[in-house]
Amino acid sequence: MGGVIGGLLDNDSAFGKIMTRCGILIGANVMFVIFSIPVVTIGPAWTALHFVMMKTLQSEDGVVNPFAEFWRSFRRNFRQGILAWLLIGGLAVFIRMDVWICGNAGGTLEVLKYPLSALGIFLVIFAVYFFPVLAAFEDTLPHLARNAVFFAARRPLKMLLIVLLHIVPVGIVYLDTRMNPLYAFLGATCAFAGIAMASSSLLMKDFAGFLPAKEGDRKERGAPVQSQKEILREIKRLGQ
Repeated sequence: MGGVIGGLLDNDSAFGKIMTRCGILIGANVMFVIFSIPVVTIGPAWTALHFVMMKTLQSEDGVVNPFAEFWRSFRRNFRQGILAWLLIGGLAVFIRMDVWICGNAGGTLEVLKYPLSALGIFLVIFAVYFFPVLAAFEDTLPHLARNAVFFAARRPLKMLLIVLLHIVPVGIVYLDTRMNPLYAFLGATCAFAGIAMASSSLLMKDFAGFLPAKEGDRKERGAPVQSQKEILREIKRLGQ
């Protein structure tokens, strides 16, 4: 009996691997919640959460230290993550206010709310892709922004699925207020990491062609790195 239980709890068993993965998800999720408390740090925290998920997917045994990896990515992507988050958040507030103003103005001005809403949708898609791209690639903000648009436009159906992974849970929380205590518990323990893991699983298939084949090929930063020239060559090839 003891041998059966010992085999079940072994790290190499199916149950052990599942429990290890759950531990990584919970650990990374807790780190994300804590580091997002100042609000302005959500950008680098969301980037770090994706970094942990990508490291887990790339690891041969699927075992990483979520606390150490989260802190490493958060620290190294802090400046770019905050700047991008403030720019995206500021633009989102601006668009939302303009849509509200145009919607209440009536007349010809009301028509402007439609292109503004379309711009808002594009901003959501861009934000969903930008922070995983920041986690996976090392480059300047303009190049990272271009790469985010490139990966989003490259697989439209996959892009739609990834965006739904992010907005559907928000819609459920907003509409089903009776279950908010349960949603708060899930958000504090595993929900954010679950979304990041699901989206990272889809994105890594697109990133794979631009990432180093071996763990040792990475730079000191710790994130997968690929030259901007190769991505630009791929963009030009797809445009021909």
